[in-house]
Amino acid sequence: MHKPPKEHTKQAFALVLLVALTVAAIAGPTGLLAWAENGEALEQRKARIAMLTEERDALRNRVELLDPNGADPDLVSELIREDLGVIHPDEIVITLDEQ
Repeated sequence: MHKPPKEHTKQAFALVLLVALTVAAIAGPTGLLAWAENGEALEQRKARIAMLTEERDALRNRVELLDPNGADPDLVSELIREDLGVIHPDEIVITLDEQ
């Protein structure tokens, strides 16, 4: 049985549409390939957020130690000596990395 040309056109259009949807589902902006890339980007951003949170907490602690109403004398002395460069020759300065 021979199908009319109009039927062939409909089937061809449906096939093209189906192929386009399949390609979009795999390689589109929200497709399977993008899913893996988005997962990797999410992990990188979570790591960056954790690092920035740690940095923010360290800075917050330092600000609290420098509160004008009750500054930590050791930190104030350290900052003044560091800024002015007034360390006596017989002094030993030990610096600790904040972690």
